[in-house]
Amino acid sequence: MQSLLSATPNDRPLPRALDLLTSLQEGSLSAEALLNQTYQTIERWNPAVNAICTLLPLEAVQGQAREIDRLRARSQPVPPLAGIPIAVKDLAATAGIRTTLGTPLMKDNVPATDCLLVARLRAAGAIIIGKTNTPELGAGSHTFNPIFGTTRNPYNFDLIAGGSSGGAAAALATGMLCLADGSDMGGSLRNPAAYCNVVGMRPTMGRIPTWPQVSSRFARMAVEGPMARTVEDCTLLLRLLSGPDARDARSLHDNHGIDEHLLERDTRGVRIGWSAAPAGLAMEPALRSLLEQVPETLARLGSEVEATALTELLGAMDVFKTLRAAAYAMLAGDLYQRGHQEMKPTLTENIKLGFEQTTSDIYTAEKARTAMTAALAELFERYDYLVMPTTQVMPFPVELEYPSEIDGEPMHSYIDWMAVCCILSPFDVPCASVPAGFSTEGIPFGIQIVGRPGDDQGVMQMAYAWQQQTQHWRTPPTLG
Repeated sequence: MQSLLSATPNDRPLPRALDLLTSLQEGSLSAEALLNQTYQTIERWNPAVNAICTLLPLEAVQGQAREIDRLRARSQPVPPLAGIPIAVKDLAATAGIRTTLGTPLMKDNVPATDCLLVARLRAAGAIIIGKTNTPELGAGSHTFNPIFGTTRNPYNFDLIAGGSSGGAAAALATGMLCLADGSDMGGSLRNPAAYCNVVGMRPTMGRIPTWPQVSSRFARMAVEGPMARTVEDCTLLLRLLSGPDARDARSLHDNHGIDEHLLERDTRGVRIGWSAAPAGLAMEPALRSLLEQVPETLARLGSEVEATALTELLGAMDVFKTLRAAAYAMLAGDLYQRGHQEMKPTLTENIKLGFEQTTSDIYTAEKARTAMTAALAELFERYDYLVMPTTQVMPFPVELEYPSEIDGEPMHSYIDWMAVCCILSPFDVPCASVPAGFSTEGIPFGIQIVGRPGDDQGVMQMAYAWQQQTQHWRTPPTLG
């Protein structure tokens, strides 16, 4: 039998998680067969892209699949993701499974307990089969580290997959996974989604609570979120990961209508602010040319599209950098003191900058963030959603850590080139990166749809309307 997880552009798209769940529920596919097919797909693809960095032996998880099949055969209730194999980002603590955070300082770390996200995945019935690759401590949007090496773009192995959830995005694109988790401080869900032709959702702060936590409340910008090949699958995982938890003071107390079955909406008259170069950020000419089609596609949805320069976010990158440095000093300060010589230089510089922050630096950043939050609130009186590029450059060669310039403008740090995502992170707004097309060489790019805080379902509805109009998700990569 041909694997359900194999497809080519001339064949059919890879199956959605919803399709696999239907097959499992109807009995036309067993959990054990799906698990076997998943391992076959990993064996086929992972040597080329290096997306899954830790993989449990098949025999270690087969028992879970067989038990799910036994329960279904007896018509006993099972959790909503029962039988779906998932590998978890290597930043998320997994009980009994190596969790390195991509740093040599944690290379032998095996947590005793799951983090909240993993606990919710297990409770939903997912079978945890391993971990997906990430850059060291999730820092930067190019997925490489000295323990597991580099994750490559499934559409061209010579190019980057993005990051920090690059392993998750590449695993989704190739069919090794149908659902994945990610995390996002400055674009780590959105950037790899754009580069790998999948969907990455940065939810409203608190939609998916986190535990344990390291960052203080004031410096907190990182969120955890879902990734998938389609908007409906991504919304499914968003719903299952959402909900309050008393250990997270910022967790929201409801799901606010999150529902993968309620994605269709009338998009006529929806007011969209389109920004091709938000806050005057530099854009690679080749990407800028590809983005010219976006307003016309939005207009075909019946939406009212208006160009905006998003000057409201001028200075947002400075706010992000200050708060990010403080967050990384708290996140990795102990590791830095223990052995910063073993960390990549760009990361140690970032942590050192966090230690050097003054109260005046924090005050200035928070004052600016408050003013920009008010300006964004006014902007959302004019527009229902903002749409902008997910990246400022197309995927670049894996040998390069980051671009030194964009269209003649110098990039002074390893995160400057991803500012188009970073400038949104301080403001708690939900952002979904969706596939937007391909270059003439067949390399994907994406756009991000941004909504008011709390309007996660609305963002996913607009993302779904875009997806149904464009259908880019139906073009998977090929192995050659």
